[in-house]
Amino acid sequence: MRVKEQLLSLKPYQPGKPMEEVKKEYNLTKVVKLASNENPYGCSPKAKQAIVDELNQLAIYPDGYSAELRTKLAAHVGVKEQELIFGNGSDEVVQIICRALLSPDTNTVMATPTFPQYKHNAVIEGSEIREVPLVDGNHDLENMLLQIDEKTTVVWVCTPNNPTGTYVTKNSLLNLLNKVPKHVLVVVDEAYYEYVLAEDYPETVEFINDYPNLMILRTFSKAYGLASLRIGYGIANAELIQKIEPAREPFNTSRVAQVAAIAALDDAEFVEECRGKNKEGLQQFYRFCEELKLPYYPSEGNFILIDFNRDSDEVFNALLKKGYIVRSGNALGFPTHLRITVGDRQQNEEIIEALREFVQ
Repeated sequence: MRVKEQLLSLKPYQPGKPMEEVKKEYNLTKVVKLASNENPYGCSPKAKQAIVDELNQLAIYPDGYSAELRTKLAAHVGVKEQELIFGNGSDEVVQIICRALLSPDTNTVMATPTFPQYKHNAVIEGSEIREVPLVDGNHDLENMLLQIDEKTTVVWVCTPNNPTGTYVTKNSLLNLLNKVPKHVLVVVDEAYYEYVLAEDYPETVEFINDYPNLMILRTFSKAYGLASLRIGYGIANAELIQKIEPAREPFNTSRVAQVAAIAALDDAEFVEECRGKNKEGLQQFYRFCEELKLPYYPSEGNFILIDFNRDSDEVFNALLKKGYIVRSGNALGFPTHLRITVGDRQQNEEIIEALREFVQ
């Protein structure tokens, strides 16, 4: 059988080793996973209760339009209901965008390294990919603009960027939006939006009415702690949403995910608490890096990218033997770095001590 030729060059997403496998392989009783930027504090108790209450409805298909969640989220974000699209995580919204706008006679512009699913899905659609290297961990927006031509259909901006944690300022983003041709969709991926504390980070929702070629991506997987339920969303001009909706699979978000997301939106205190603890956790890592003179990127996400000045797999494996699962920079385009999810205070203290022993 003949599959698309471009698929032959791709590898499926490789998740980290399961915790039980690591326990068995290294004869450990405790394993801490700080690899996938999950919320170490779980999710809101309100979301948990909503999940329990929904369990009697598992035989019934979900609302394919996500009407109740749509109404709730539109009010929460401050947009019209028609300006939302939902996905099985924001990853699926990326897939929907690529399915709707990319083809072999188009090209798409993105930074590198950045979230790999932009490139992955573009390859599947046969689109030309134009990558612009980061500068000091930041998007080089001016050079990204230079890559745009009449065949460009999508420009991707991940802010905070995964894996560096850097962000695009309000002025820089507005400059980009004002210069990008109107036929080009600018996708601003804000998966870590709820963690951001930078004062000059843009409130991008305010730009939707002025820039019909803007789409914002957000998710319930990170700060809301609902990663296993897979639910994310896009925000854009209603006309654009209407045009790409046919590329969305029916029933693509579950009943359980929808009710959990609705309940999570009612618990702003939980998200605020997680944001504050994440800031404290980042400070723990900053102090460690400065003490040992290790280069790092100040982060607006719930993770940190640290340069250990040696093959990242070496550090990764040393931590694995001690029961800490992190993300090797070799898979992220930073071969001497580790990306470490910010855990709770105790987890951070423990992994920092393990890292200190290794480095020293």
